[in-house]
Amino acid sequence: MKNSERVKELPFILRAIWFFVFGWEITAVWILVAWVLNLTIIGLPLGLMMIDLVPQVLTLKARSGVYVDEGGTGRRYVATAQRPFVVRAIYFVLIGWWLSLVWSIVGFLLCLTIIGLPIGLVMLNRLPAVTTLQQ
Repeated sequence: MKNSERVKELPFILRAIWFFVFGWEITAVWILVAWVLNLTIIGLPLGLMMIDLVPQVLTLKARSGVYVDEGGTGRRYVATAQRPFVVRAIYFVLIGWWLSLVWSIVGFLLCLTIIGLPIGLVMLNRLPAVTTLQQ
């Protein structure tokens, strides 16, 4: 990564305050709305986008692959190799749509306990991969 392509993140303390004050509540509603949108053909693209943003809504952590230049004037997305679209679509139709709901509920409930918090955060960060095999 070049010096001009630094990842800009909020300080940990601000992200922790966000999580405990707003993040976990907003994330619960966010996941529910995304899952309902995923049940409709018209809402599916928005629902999948919302699921992709769950880690960012939960903890305000910058998405991996997003670099902001030093001036803050632009973003560059670094693409990672994905599985073929057909494989991802079949997975979503057969498994991803219902597994994502179960996965997110378990992850959210784990986030409500101190002992389960680290596992719950990891689970919610992996939610896009569980839903559509996104890498």
